[in-house]
Amino acid sequence: MVAFTVTSIVAMIAPGPDMLFVLGCGMRGGPRAGLLATCGVATSEAVHVAVAAAGLAALFAAAPTAFTVVRFAGAAYLIYLGVQMIRNRKEVEETAGAGGLMSGRQAYFRGLLTNLLNPKMVTFTIAFLPQFIDPSLGRVWLQFAILGAILIVLEFLVDGTVGVLAGRIGGWLRRRQAARRRIDVATGGLFIGLGIRLAAER
Repeated sequence: MVAFTVTSIVAMIAPGPDMLFVLGCGMRGGPRAGLLATCGVATSEAVHVAVAAAGLAALFAAAPTAFTVVRFAGAAYLIYLGVQMIRNRKEVEETAGAGGLMSGRQAYFRGLLTNLLNPKMVTFTIAFLPQFIDPSLGRVWLQFAILGAILIVLEFLVDGTVGVLAGRIGGWLRRRQAARRRIDVATGGLFIGLGIRLAAER
């Protein structure tokens, strides 16, 4: 358990697609959006753990085409989000109210979809969790559930902190009119970059 916890923390501290996505949501929508984006990512991680426990992710190993299709779908979605943010930056600046530039609902569902459409998260879960499973103890599904719950809590704490802090910094910048468009362009560019990275990885 100690080895699993330490390894998980080290893996999560290193900036990855989830953390960068939450960072972008926080910068654009404030602390609440950053936190809810983390909730979306954590929800999708729970799905990944359930899939891993059920053994359904073996589909990616048996059918590489399925992996490729899902990977490109996720990449296309991220690029679409990035392009929309850059294209609509003027409208957002004119219509944004006190609630922020990105609603909590948008942040949650975008975090959920982005992580669900990242098959590498499924394969990571498949490769990582079993290393700490001991079949001799019985109830393998329960061991998966416990380790998965710990993984989700740690991810929520790390990414949630990043999202809230990014939201506070973004809120300070959004009060300066000249910085508003830069935030949208930077966030949009970040999402496009993540999409290209996901599509290019093998």
